[in-house]
This record gives sequence, structure tokens and C-alpha cells, in this order.
Amino acid sequence: MRALCWNGVNDLRVETVPDPGILAPHDAIVRVQMSSVCGSDLHLIDGFVPTMKKGDILGHEFVGEVVDVGPDVSKLKKGDRVVVCSIVGCGHCFYCEHELWSLCDNSNPSHAVLDKAFGDTTAAIFGYSHAFGGIAGSHAEYVRVPFADHGAFKVPEAIPDDRAVFAADALPTGYMAADMCGIRPGDVIAIWGAGGVGQMAILSAYLLGAERVIAIDRLPERLRVARERGRAEVLNYEEVDVREALRDMTGGRGPDACIDAVGMEAHGRGVEYAYDRAKQAMRLETDRPFVLREAIMACRKGGTVSIVGVYGGLIDKFPIGAAMNKGLVFRMGQQHGQRYIPRLLEHLERGEIDPSFLVTHPMSLEEGPRGYQLFKKKQDGCMRVVFTPAASA
Repeated sequence: MRALCWNGVNDLRVETVPDPGILAPHDAIVRVQMSSVCGSDLHLIDGFVPTMKKGDILGHEFVGEVVDVGPDVSKLKKGDRVVVCSIVGCGHCFYCEHELWSLCDNSNPSHAVLDKAFGDTTAAIFGYSHAFGGIAGSHAEYVRVPFADHGAFKVPEAIPDDRAVFAADALPTGYMAADMCGIRPGDVIAIWGAGGVGQMAILSAYLLGAERVIAIDRLPERLRVARERGRAEVLNYEEVDVREALRDMTGGRGPDACIDAVGMEAHGRGVEYAYDRAKQAMRLETDRPFVLREAIMACRKGGTVSIVGVYGGLIDKFPIGAAMNKGLVFRMGQQHGQRYIPRLLEHLERGEIDPSFLVTHPMSLEEGPRGYQLFKKKQDGCMRVVFTPAASA
């Protein structure tokens, strides 16, 4: 089959690789109909997530058709159209039973790596390095899905692929970001990052009852989408002082909750951003926490900081004094998609949320390297590239 493979930092190639097969009784094989890029994939491409190996298949957000199942798969059959959660959960460990799916004890065999880095091992993620399980990703014609009964969800016929594909990752990540805010009537939510996850967090915050949502970014086209599609108020951080603007917009108090939908490669301005760039380049810190610091300082006293932007290692100058003395609540994590996907499919089916506007650049799989360059460089108004392997045949 054809697949988009990582061959080194900023070196992606579409190659012919062996077809996947059933390796365990709980596996399914899915023929990919549509697979989306994701901002967290850029951390792999840019070399900020170690343990990538030459030939690894990228991608973790996809919808497709079941073409084979193992003997222990009972909820799926050949021909089912499914959306597959980017997080792999066994369904039986303590964490899966408590709906903390991204903390699964059993799906990721790479204990030696993450135990040392994080103090414990988290779940496997499709196409996300050998530290996160080494499972082949979705930018391919076929994907092996472990624990398929717990990670693959049948898609109602009324939901087209260009909506269903985002139920794999961007939509549940944005929804979880809003859910972790504990939104109450009248709340004001500020969201840093108006990419795919940030846009889904905007829609989800309103769906969960927020009164106002404020989106923060620097790209005019993304801010326009946040305003027109998401009904968000917008701030361009290259034009205003974000903390001052947020105070002015909230009567001097600050947002009730702040969402970091950016993570380790945050962009900013000024001395603080230059400091982070320099330290990251010299490997004196692994992540640039510019947005996280700003969210902490901007959030109202007693508010919540919700973090779904990916961080992988160590950061510098974390304002713990502000966080502690302001009494902030921190909630964060990789998305627990299996908890959210069933309810999100219901929202999609009823037309209460529609993420299809994220698809700005549909392409064949053979155009994968070019698609990632457009996405990485944010060219041509690119919000998300989606690959259709069938178009490559």
C-alpha cells in the first residue's frame, strides 16, 4: 500500500510499504477514506518528539471502512464505516474503566521511555512515535486498529466523511478543552490558538453554555473564521496587548477560564518569546510555554486553565507563584476520545456542530509532503489538509 512516511526532520515521503494485517484477536483493519493532518504532527516533523524512526507512517485522525476483524472483535463487521479515536485504549484497565482513556495502562508497550520522561506510561497514539506505542498512522491506504471494539465507532449514514473525520481527534480535543473549563452560565472563555482544535473549542464552549468566547491568534484568516463560523470575539496578539485587552473585555476581572490550544511550539513576540526560542534551539528547554504563561497571567482569580496543546518535556520560567496565589485550577491532558465521540456523533447527526469548514485543502495521499508544507507554513489560508488515499490510485 501507499503511505506517507517520516524519514527525518522535515523529510516526508510517500512510499510503498507492506499492508497491515491482524496481529491480535482484538484488531481490525480499516481502509482509510479520509485522513487529516493535525498541529501535533508538526512536533514530529520538526523533531521535537524523539523516538521517531525512518519509515514511520504519520497520521492519527481518520475515517474509513472496516475490511477485516480479529476473532475477538464483536461490535464491528466488514463494511462498517467508522471513525477511529486517535488514542488507543484497551477498555479494561483502571484508567479506561474510569474513562481516562489517554492514560491507558496496556496499549503502549514503550514503558521504558515514558516512565523515565513522565514518571509513568500513557496510552498509545496512532502514528505518534515509538514513545507512544510505535503504531502505524493513518496517512495510508489501510490501518491496523488495536482494541477496535473500544476505539472505532460506527458513523451514522447522515454524517459525511468531511465531518466525521474530525470526530477522531480535533473535535473531541476541542470539546474536552471546553469541558475541562467547568463552564457555567455567564462564563467568558478565552482560547489561545485558532487552528483546528481551537476552532472546535470555540464551538464546544458555546455548546456547553459559555456566554462569550474570545479567540486569540495572529493569522487574519483564522481569526475571521473564528468570528464568522464560531461567533467568537477575536484578538490579534500582534496588534494588541492580550492581557490588557482581556481585562478590558471582562470588566477588569479576566476570563473565567483560559484554554491553551497551542502547546510546545507557541509563537509570540517580545523578549520572552526570543528567550524561549533561544533556549529551545539550544535544547535547554524542550517546549516554548509562551501561551501557557500568558493564559496563567490573564485568567481571573479562582479560574481554570485548560491545556490541550501538546507539551512533551521541560519548560522554563513557569509562573507557579501567580498560579498558586491566584488559586487557579489546572486541567489538562491528551483527549479521552472514547468518552466523547459517541455524544459528538449525536451532535453531528443533529447538525448542532459542523467541523467541515476545517477542510480547506483536500488532496490525494500522493500530495502528502506538499500538503504538510502548506499546513506547517500556514499558506494559502490552510486550516486543515485532508488526504483521500482512494484519489491516489
